Amino acid sequence: MQTNIHPKIAALPDITEAEDILRACVHCGFCTATCPTYQHFGDERDGPRGRIYLIKQLLETNEVTENTQTHLDRCLTCRSCETTCPSGVRYGRLVDIGRGIVETKVKREPLDRLTRWSLRKILPYPKRFGLLLFFGQLFRPLLTGKLKAKVPPKKQASPWPATNGKGHSRKMIALAGCAQSVTTPNTNAATARVLDKLGITLAEAPQAGCCGAVDYHLAAHDDGLNAMRKNIDVWWPAIEAGAEAIVMTASGCGAMVKEYGELLKDDPAYADKAHRVTELTKDISEILTNENLDNITVKQKKPTAYHCPCTLQHGQQLKGGVEAILKKAGVPLTKIKDTHLCCGSAGTYSILQSKTSQQLLDNKLTALTIDKPEQIVTANVGCQMHLETKANVPVKHWIELLDQ
Repeated sequence: MQTNIHPKIAALPDITEAEDILRACVHCGFCTATCPTYQHFGDERDGPRGRIYLIKQLLETNEVTENTQTHLDRCLTCRSCETTCPSGVRYGRLVDIGRGIVETKVKREPLDRLTRWSLRKILPYPKRFGLLLFFGQLFRPLLTGKLKAKVPPKKQASPWPATNGKGHSRKMIALAGCAQSVTTPNTNAATARVLDKLGITLAEAPQAGCCGAVDYHLAAHDDGLNAMRKNIDVWWPAIEAGAEAIVMTASGCGAMVKEYGELLKDDPAYADKAHRVTELTKDISEILTNENLDNITVKQKKPTAYHCPCTLQHGQQLKGGVEAILKKAGVPLTKIKDTHLCCGSAGTYSILQSKTSQQLLDNKLTALTIDKPEQIVTANVGCQMHLETKANVPVKHWIELLDQ
């Protein structure tokens, strides 16, 4: 599509990139067929094509209303539209740029501002989030209904494999993450044990924190970029020492870290390092796909439904890898439907857009349980916690099955 960017907008960062993305769109509408929020609301402005027009209007007029902000807020950023788009429109990047501009032009209601600020100041910090979660779990027996469901039960991590101070010659590093490190601590521990069987030592860098997604996707771009720089600084000594890969066990974090190179390309101090981090970042399924798994089999062969997170199948374009690994390990996968649709977690979406999120969750659980599985597995902590609030069967990270 043609564009005519407003002079005041043209001076802002990332506008050239946004204009290139806009021009790639041929407004064919294929994206609307796979957009969860368009299907839910039935409003063109709640689909990718409509939101692209809203952002175009903003960039060309330098004017925006609360309505535009509302429709951008309703976007899950699931990027299912990117998988469908025949023109390769990078919608996820465009909506991040658009949200960042809108945030400076439209003032939110006080409660909305407080909620978003609280999420950014608590969720990315494991100690703060862990303390809040501790009190929630402490009083969980006294809670009822939806409030109780929102507090995940306490989970313990089994021990990491002993390295005896040295470990294997092959070494990789893992992102501990923010939410995952306190809500599902066994995920990385199970990953370390599986990799240990394959002759690979996995280690966490405890100083590394949130991948930057919480801040960046809530339009606090500078804070998000600073989180990325911090992680690069923490990982760099291990990279220089020969770490083969930065292993991601939360696909949401993986999708973000794989974009470090792009997001920091104009930072002279970090551009090259960020590019190297992007090259090294691999989802755990990518690692295991290239390893000999003949000796890793699942003993408890329960019928299992696998939910592929949007950040894995659309953000990283890695659909099918986990399923192949689980089948090879002997896991009986059950039939599911609408695999391309989001479960409604979408980072902070389940909090900020709770009503829509709950409807999407109900739809997803119906789709996952049509073949009566005895458990559900997924590849992202946000999806895992979200599904767990209403699922009638256990919900785990898929790597825990290979660790049995």
